[in-house]
Amino acid sequence: MSNGSSITEFLLLAFADTWELQLLHFWLFLGIYLAALLGNGLIITAIACDHRLHTPMYFFLLNLSFLDLACITTTVPKAMANSLWDTRAISYSGCAAQFFFFLFLVVAEYCLLTIMAYDRYVAICKPLHYGTLLGSRACVHMAAAAWSTGFLYALLHTANTFSIPLCYGNALDQFFCEIPQILKLSCSQSYLREFGILVVSFSLAFGSFIFIVLSYVQIFRAVLRIPSEQGRHKAFSTCLPHIIVVSLFVSTGTFAYLKPPSISSPSVDLVLAVVYSVVPPAVNPLMYSMRNQELKDALWNWPNSPCYTDNNLTPIL
Repeated sequence: MSNGSSITEFLLLAFADTWELQLLHFWLFLGIYLAALLGNGLIITAIACDHRLHTPMYFFLLNLSFLDLACITTTVPKAMANSLWDTRAISYSGCAAQFFFFLFLVVAEYCLLTIMAYDRYVAICKPLHYGTLLGSRACVHMAAAAWSTGFLYALLHTANTFSIPLCYGNALDQFFCEIPQILKLSCSQSYLREFGILVVSFSLAFGSFIFIVLSYVQIFRAVLRIPSEQGRHKAFSTCLPHIIVVSLFVSTGTFAYLKPPSISSPSVDLVLAVVYSVVPPAVNPLMYSMRNQELKDALWNWPNSPCYTDNNLTPIL
């Protein structure tokens, strides 16, 4: 019997048994990581430099890009280092830190996606009240609430999880310190305490999901009443990237954590973890820029339009 105080390190899941395959995984993760850095970095720079994008929608997109960059940086560099140096070890404190930051960023991103649904709802269903309901102060407060919610939830969850006695070794069947894998090592009685927190977490997540669905029901009803085909197309173009991002984020995360035990295996868990934790930060910039002409124009003109500190330019909220 061992507990958290006697464990000095955890052993993460190895991607492969041979050095060649581990090197392949390293280059694959490096490519995805660089794509996420480039895509999100370009969006952050374009929004920061182009005063035409200093609006609530792009302010929230700026926050989303920061969260994506931080989220993929929490897990992928360590996985790449383990593959490159042929090791599986991560220190106990390093695992706790990775656990905290990943949870913090994922929860904050989910809250931000909920806020972005509200932004689209107000813009399309109540355009005359957009400036009042989503003023600069309101946007800053909502973004701060998303970040604060993620921080407080992660702090509570991390403190509770790593105070549970661990009875089944220190080997994790995942490439980063993930909630289900930590709980598999815990003692049965302590597991029930964590299960209660997970139930509350699921309730809150389901409530946010219902809010997003109801928002888009109202949005679609309003869009279908727009007489102009061009107006309908523009409204759908601003909503479609958000719908795709939310669908990918919710479906993969939900299936990863709530899948039946009968189909659970290290390989399936690994693929699902990559899909919901690594792929979205690299794909989100593409989703948001593909059908957004304003963002594409800003990215195209960015090399010729450096950031100025002109007092006439509107600050980013």
